[in-house]
Amino acid sequence: MKDQYYHLLVQAEELKMLNKHREAIEVCQSILLQDLNVLEAYEEIGDNYISLKAYTKAQKALEKALKVDRRSANANYLYGFVWSALHEWDKAIKFLEFANEFQANHPEVLRCLGWAYFCSGLRKKGLAILERALVLAPYDSYVLCDLGICHLNDRSFERAMDLFSKTLEVDPENIKARECLKIARMFQEGNMESAS
Repeated sequence: MKDQYYHLLVQAEELKMLNKHREAIEVCQSILLQDLNVLEAYEEIGDNYISLKAYTKAQKALEKALKVDRRSANANYLYGFVWSALHEWDKAIKFLEFANEFQANHPEVLRCLGWAYFCSGLRKKGLAILERALVLAPYDSYVLCDLGICHLNDRSFERAMDLFSKTLEVDPENIKARECLKIARMFQEGNMESAS
């Protein structure tokens, strides 16, 4: 990162955390008006467009980031995330694998990579990667919840319920975990009734 833009990138990050995504994008665009080779500005723009679910715009920004530095773990992760959001699992896996290669064992990268593998049909590999993410970040509500959803889809109801319960301990307001826990309990009760 170029030192003269540090304060602007910090400002953009702060705006992003306040859900002021358009303002954060504008700050990063002001950096690019001065220098088209500031990797972090493209990454921030891409990240903010992801938050706005403007995936085509995110892709464009992240493609520019990868032209500046194709080995950027963050740009590869964000680009993989976009492909995952678009359910383009093979493309998501490709870029998330690059991100994992360039910055190994990052829990968020592993979470997304495991999810992409699971959704692509490579369920065992996806679960193994998500379990590794959980070892690295045992209190990450996103990892816990995604792993729970995968176990729910795999009909491992006990494990799913345990993961959703832990998610709610960490993040009591997590609506997805609460709804999935109810579904897992219904399936578990249905299985117990059919077994007796």
